[in-house]
Amino acid sequence: MSEEKSFTLAELAEYSNSRVIGNGNAVVNNLASIQKSNPNSITFLTNSKYTNFLKTTKAIAVVVHNEFEIEEGLNYLKSDNPYAVFAKLSALFKKPSHDLDNHIIHPSAVISSSSKIGNNVTIGANVVIGPGCTVEDDVVIKSNSSLVQDVFIGKNSIIHNNSILGSDGFGYAPSKDGYIKIEQLGGLIIKSNVEIGAGCTIDRGALDDTEIHDGVKLDNQVHIAHNVILGANSAIAASCAIAGSTTIGKNLQMGGLSGILGHLSICDDVSIGAHTLITKNIKKSGNYIGIMPAQNQKDWAKSSIFIKNRG
Repeated sequence: MSEEKSFTLAELAEYSNSRVIGNGNAVVNNLASIQKSNPNSITFLTNSKYTNFLKTTKAIAVVVHNEFEIEEGLNYLKSDNPYAVFAKLSALFKKPSHDLDNHIIHPSAVISSSSKIGNNVTIGANVVIGPGCTVEDDVVIKSNSSLVQDVFIGKNSIIHNNSILGSDGFGYAPSKDGYIKIEQLGGLIIKSNVEIGAGCTIDRGALDDTEIHDGVKLDNQVHIAHNVILGANSAIAASCAIAGSTTIGKNLQMGGLSGILGHLSICDDVSIGAHTLITKNIKKSGNYIGIMPAQNQKDWAKSSIFIKNRG
């Protein structure tokens, strides 16, 4: 940080739509964990298992829920959604990236003459934007990412490092002479306020477009295959995969290392637990999980026989 950012608690409360309990003039210059804070830190408490750290924390203030019973000697910011307050405060204390200046196209970036770049776009080093792409206003594309072909990126979206968007889908027709490649003729539409983590791959469509709707958030190393439609405000954790031609409704949540097979239909408001594989359509909102706890080999052999016999 080129210069220290400092705020009073009253300023932070106004910015984050929370309320001060204690000294509104207390000055904060960093956001820290409850265990590693210092006398100028603001921290947050959203998980009850960390409550005991309030006795030892050095922070000058703590973000908590409105119903939290405060302890003497600390200042607080209270809110109905303390995690959202934390998220807003994190933006205030974010350090600038010295290798990615705002609204700058790095000289090493390669952009096709048939592609269109909007206003206030930031493009990092070694980015490649191929033919037929459109990047709307206020988009950030970080270093070493590629928009291969016919990719649309909506406003205020962020593409993290090393992501590949609009690559060929996995399509082959078997024949007696081997596999015949099916050329991918569709595009990829990524709508507004989407954030795509590092090392993600999203394929363009075979005929129709692959679609990622508004507000979707992808963690690192997520693969979305061709012709998937992913509904608005979905959130997918690291190392998940969605096979081709699956249509997914709004507000999907996927835990890490989970997967969805191809040509399925998933309704709105579905949560999928970590390591779960979805093999059938889901027509009813809710939580779905299929995890077998880790066991030693002998115990697992006994469990597998039981499961097989029950089937």
